[in-house]
Amino acid sequence: MNAPRTLSIGVDVGGTNTDAVVLDDRGTVLAATKQPTTADVTGGIRASIAEVLAQLGERRDDVARVMLGTTHATNAIVSRRELGRVAMVRLGAPAATEYPPLSGWPADLTSTALAGTAMLGGGHMVDGTPIAPLDRDGILRFLDGLGGFDAVAVAGIFSPSFPDQELEVAALIREHSGPDAQVFLSQDIGPIGLLERENATALNAALHGVARSVTRALLTVVDEQGLDAVTYFAQNDGTLMSLDYAAQYPVLTIGSGPANSIRGAAYLSGADDAIVVDVGGTTSDLGVLVNGFPRESTLPREIGGVRTNFRMPDILSLGIGGGTVVDPASGRVGPASVGYRIEHEGLLFGGATPTLTDAAALAGAAIDGRTLPSLPGATRSALRSALTLAHERLEEAVERLSLGRLDLPLVVVGGGAFLVPDDLPGAGPVIRPAHGGVANAVGAAISLAGGRADQMSDVEDRDAAIEAASRAAIAKAIQAGADPLQVTVVDVLETPVSYTTRPTVKVSVKAAGPLAHLGAHVPAAT
Repeated sequence: MNAPRTLSIGVDVGGTNTDAVVLDDRGTVLAATKQPTTADVTGGIRASIAEVLAQLGERRDDVARVMLGTTHATNAIVSRRELGRVAMVRLGAPAATEYPPLSGWPADLTSTALAGTAMLGGGHMVDGTPIAPLDRDGILRFLDGLGGFDAVAVAGIFSPSFPDQELEVAALIREHSGPDAQVFLSQDIGPIGLLERENATALNAALHGVARSVTRALLTVVDEQGLDAVTYFAQNDGTLMSLDYAAQYPVLTIGSGPANSIRGAAYLSGADDAIVVDVGGTTSDLGVLVNGFPRESTLPREIGGVRTNFRMPDILSLGIGGGTVVDPASGRVGPASVGYRIEHEGLLFGGATPTLTDAAALAGAAIDGRTLPSLPGATRSALRSALTLAHERLEEAVERLSLGRLDLPLVVVGGGAFLVPDDLPGAGPVIRPAHGGVANAVGAAISLAGGRADQMSDVEDRDAAIEAASRAAIAKAIQAGADPLQVTVVDVLETPVSYTTRPTVKVSVKAAGPLAHLGAHVPAAT
């Protein structure tokens, strides 16, 4: 009988580096690497996976899972590339026609990704009373009148609590346009707020083709290496989802990079409550660990000029990284960065561009055993000033996130961790865990599969609402790949709802569990 295959590969694609690690079933790091991120994403993934497999040697056949965190979806939105054209349907007329769907979008994004919008009868009041009958004929007339579209996004008022109308619309569209029609419902994307949820749903629909290309790329690399491994994607809240789930909800991968870093930092350091700073080549991302998971933002987040309300880690990003350019005359820091080109352009590597890595080396940091060339006095002075300024910005960021707590440890990870001093004022003890340079990939490899759900309820019925939301969150976690026998509820949040005729509460439930040992590898599409 063959021994069980227990190794997991975690991969995280950043703006500068693509990191990969291999962990065994006890969480020991067996192999790790940093490879330059490539313009097509696939090249960096290919190189990083090939390198850690080479380090494994004969144990490569023990790899059972590959987990990927990527910024590809974010890059597609920001750069306005590879986006599909979306038909947006809002259910809520006549109550919600004052502010048209997606009208706050930037003009270039609208022209790229929007096929058309419609505001039609439907939606619910906060107590579940229908605003108007569902306008089935109007939906079909709208779709038939468009010159073409790649996907349909549907958002109904209060649909996360009362989902029936959106489900009816999805069935109607597939009956009309065929079973393969791409329909995306807002109840699966975000919580109660209509406009931000509507935006997130439309972005998700526009990213459908991008998600397919990235999942195909990952499967292609896995096949090229001859791995019999199940593949997963990291999502915003520090948990994982299956490739099928990621293809359906690609917008949930936005923010997965910082979430991976925070989860990886928690795992490597053993800290459950801490501030984490992940210093990369381009930015320093700071977040807060609460009970081992990233603290989530309570505010709407703007992605590519669009306000959304899906769950994201509470991240503070600074333009402080190893590749951040230093003005040799004034000591000004950034905002430009040489990114993955630092090995060719940085002074420490024989280039001509001063960076914060050079400033750290001048201050005595040991970086790959390299030494700086002889520098003019003005450049040396500028580098010292730049490093002081970088430390001050990091100190201010830590103070903002700590909310006055001085005892929270500061876990420092990332390839540019040498930029953070050991005695940063305002921070607790500084922890630099082993393998911290690839904490983001470790976070991807150790993550649980998760799901969440929201429910509106009268206060007196809150117990039933929590039970219903818990069942829905557990079902979504299982759909994302969690073991049905081990998934549990890990967080319940209750928020009072204002301006209602009866005391009302919104319940948000998060469920998570270890990955199931089921499922077979699916070959890449040709």
